[in-house]
Amino acid sequence: MTARLATPLEPLIDAVESAQALDAPGKAIGKQVRATIKQPLKDALSGTWLGHALHPLLTDVVIGTFLSATLLDVAGGDEDGKAGARLISIGMGAYLPTALTGVNDWADTEPADAGVRRAGLVHAASNSAALALYAGSLAARTKGARGRARVLSSAGATALLLGGFLGGHLSFAKGVGPDQTVFDSGPGEWTDAGEGEIEPGRPTRRVADETPVMVLREDDRFYALHDRCSHRGCSLSEGEIDGDAVVCACHGSRFDKRDGSVLQGPATAPQPAFEARVQDGRLQLRRQT
Repeated sequence: MTARLATPLEPLIDAVESAQALDAPGKAIGKQVRATIKQPLKDALSGTWLGHALHPLLTDVVIGTFLSATLLDVAGGDEDGKAGARLISIGMGAYLPTALTGVNDWADTEPADAGVRRAGLVHAASNSAALALYAGSLAARTKGARGRARVLSSAGATALLLGGFLGGHLSFAKGVGPDQTVFDSGPGEWTDAGEGEIEPGRPTRRVADETPVMVLREDDRFYALHDRCSHRGCSLSEGEIDGDAVVCACHGSRFDKRDGSVLQGPATAPQPAFEARVQDGRLQLRRQT
């Protein structure tokens, strides 16, 4: 058997995610964040109002302005240093809201995944180092020390790129931020989901063509939503029903039982919703169109 080829930075990821020494501070920080950030601030930071995570949008501002200042240092075109100073100032101004949105997203996931906990801390530390280095570069520019300013901005860019790499790993490899149902929208045709007898008023988990579905029966009417919460993948059938809302037990996201729309975050994406019927004693489901 041919050995699997590791990517160039895979050893770095392995080292970060194996760093158990980060667990104690990570758990303490995560717990404090969850205790501090409450509604409606949580919805604002999560991006519920935007329809997707807010953090990636803001990171573009910080990374773009900081790296642009470094590129001006390398490529020239900013002889008096004023353009670079303005760019760094903008990046510093955008840093705090960017960090707040990021730590909010991270805190919801770290209890369930030690890799996320550890990588998130190193990601934050790298970005904090970049902020400090660019702040030093800005101070050097105001004093006319252009050489020192260039060195500090280059060092800041290195720390920023490391933080950006880890941020990409958290989003794309660890799933912090994306809609958890995006690759599993459920069957589009009527599909068997087991016996048709469902206890009224109690969310029940069924499976239709490998898709987990939360089914709710009220009198003779059925409601059905994807059982995996779009926010962090928790089971909605373990949550509660509050009027027309299905409330996720993990982070309190609320979805309309009729169509899966988000009533309250921190979720940003709606739940896939299903039609339901009973045929010959069997429950059948298909995705709403």
